[in-house]
Amino acid sequence: MKKNRISTKIKLIGILFFILMTSIITTTIYLNKKNEKDALIINIAGKQRMLSQNITKNIFYLYQNKEASFSELENSTTEFIYNLNSLKDGNQLSGIMKAPTDDIAKQLMKVEILWESFYKNINEFKQLNQKNDSFTNLSLKKLIDTIYITNPILLKEIDNLVSMYTNHSEEKSTQLKYIQYFFALLLILLITYSFFELKTMEEHAKKFLEESKKVIEQNINEPLTPIKIEGENEIVEATQTINHFINKINSVMTYSASAIEQSKNASLKLEELTDEFDKVINELTNSNDLSKQLNRSEDIVIQSQEYLINSTKRLQELKNELDKILQTCNSVKSS
Repeated sequence: MKKNRISTKIKLIGILFFILMTSIITTTIYLNKKNEKDALIINIAGKQRMLSQNITKNIFYLYQNKEASFSELENSTTEFIYNLNSLKDGNQLSGIMKAPTDDIAKQLMKVEILWESFYKNINEFKQLNQKNDSFTNLSLKKLIDTIYITNPILLKEIDNLVSMYTNHSEEKSTQLKYIQYFFALLLILLITYSFFELKTMEEHAKKFLEESKKVIEQNINEPLTPIKIEGENEIVEATQTINHFINKINSVMTYSASAIEQSKNASLKLEELTDEFDKVINELTNSNDLSKQLNRSEDIVIQSQEYLINSTKRLQELKNELDKILQTCNSVKSS
C-alpha cells in the first residue's frame, strides 16, 4: 500500500484547517452583517405601521382642529412613501436590497395599491379641510369614515409584510447557522483525524528507532538482520538506506570470512605438500640434479605458503576492523 509523505499529510491537514476556519469566520461575519440589514429592513417595515397610524391620527386631529398645521401629516406621508419605495426597489444609500422573494414583492405591491388609495384620500382631505360649507363638511365626514375603515386594512397588510420579512430573515439565519454547524463538525472531524494521524506517525517513528536499536544490539559474529517496518515515505526511505548499509556489511563480512577459510585450507594443503616433498627429497638424496630441482620447487612452495599466510593475515585484519565498527556502534548505543 502506497504511503503518503509526512510533509504532505501535514500540509494537507494545515490547508484543510485553514479553509474550514476561514469558512466559519466568513460565514459568521456574513451572518452578522445580514442580521444587521434584516433588522434595518424589518424596522423600516414596522415603522410603516406606525406612520400609517400617525397619518390617521393627524387626519382626525386636523378634522377637529382646522387651524392646526399640516407639517406633521406631510412629514409622515413623505417618509412613508420613501420607505415604501426603498423596500420595493431597494436603496443603495441605506444598504437595502429590493424584495428578496416573489411573495414579499407581491405583498409590497398589495400594500402599494392600498396606499395609493389611502394617499388619494389624504390629498382629498387636505383640500376639503380648508373649506367650510355644508356640502364640503358632508363630503369631509364621508371621507373621514372611509379613512377610518381603510386604515385597519392597510395596517393588516403592513403587519403581514413585517411577518414575511421576519420569517425570511429567520429562515436565512437558520440556514447559515446550519452551515456553521456543518463547518464546525468538519473541523472537529479534522482535529480528530489529525490526532490519529500524528499518533500513527509517532508510532512509526518509535518503531523505527526500536528496530534501529535492535540492529546495533545484534551479535557481531552473525549476519545483521535487515529492518522490516511500514510507515510514511520518509520512514520507508530511511529504512531502505539502513538496510542497504546492513547488506553491504553482511556482504563484506561473508566475503572476508570465506576468504579467510579458503586461505586456511590452502595453507593446510601446502603444509601437506611440503611434508610430501620432504619425504621425496629424503628418498632422492643420491640424485644431485633432481635434488636441485626439488629444492627449487620447495622454495616456490614455501614462498607461496608465505604469500597465502600474509593474505590470511590481511583478511583477518579486515575482519577485525569490521568487528571494531560494530563494537563502536554498540558503544554509541550504550552511551
